Amino acid sequence: MSPKFKQENGFTFKIYSNEEERMHIHVTRADNEAKFWLEPNVELACNYGFNEKEINKIIDIITKYGDEFKQKFKAHIGKRIDD
Repeated sequence: MSPKFKQENGFTFKIYSNEEERMHIHVTRADNEAKFWLEPNVELACNYGFNEKEINKIIDIITKYGDEFKQKFKAHIGKRIDD
């Protein structure tokens, strides 16, 4: 299960269940995917296909909704046992 937290500018933001506990978010669009750490700072963890302009736009969106993503991440992680 990978709940979608937000869709904006064609990007889909989600997490994957039963993955590592460090706060992060996955971003997809078409066949591209990237993973970003949410703390201690927003940081690109890995990128599969996005160009630099797209990465910068994604970082802007993550920065804008960072607190919301962190809250949703914590809420989802608490449900892992029941996934």
